[in-house]
Amino acid sequence: MRGLLAAVLLLAPGVAAPVDPALLSAQAFAAIIDHHYNSLHSLSVEFTQQYEGMGMHRTESGTLLLKKPGKMRWTYAHPPGKLFILDGRYGYFYTPGQNEIPRVPAKQLDDLRSPLALLLGHAELAKQLSGLKLVLPGVLTGVPRGMEKRVSALTIAAREDGTITMLRVEETDGATNTFELTDEHPDAPAPASAFTFTAPAGTHVIDGMPPI
Repeated sequence: MRGLLAAVLLLAPGVAAPVDPALLSAQAFAAIIDHHYNSLHSLSVEFTQQYEGMGMHRTESGTLLLKKPGKMRWTYAHPPGKLFILDGRYGYFYTPGQNEIPRVPAKQLDDLRSPLALLLGHAELAKQLSGLKLVLPGVLTGVPRGMEKRVSALTIAAREDGTITMLRVEETDGATNTFELTDEHPDAPAPASAFTFTAPAGTHVIDGMPPI
């Protein structure tokens, strides 16, 4: 996966109780999403990822743990043992059976994992997505600014209270990457040790690019 979504969530002071998304504008609904996430310090959520592109179809699932600022841990149940950790400076991609573990500076990550960390950040969706639209009740779409040559659409589905349930990136080459998110736990326990990567015995870390 090499798509970048340029990120998430417009801060809206004074957002009140959940409102029927069918009655909202795109910017107003983006503001409700932002209000839900920007007050959090950590977040745990179950994910199912579907990737289609380059002749591949892949479905993976597990648990995503996020912590401010800029830390995340993807623990995969399927395939078992797969792990991605972003410690705030570097991202580490571990797949059982491989003895080389790519390490990528956080600022160079160009896949969906890095922007997902901004669910706990201060980006402004309405500014960072051009053509922001509410295409269906509870479903926003737009194009990440500066990524128009690579990403044709980013779609975000959320509940009335702003809880995101789906993120999908459609790339200009036809590849799609979809994350379905369930069982969210705001301010979940997130010890520092969860974001420290230790290479398993018999493996070594190399500088490289994230795998597809």
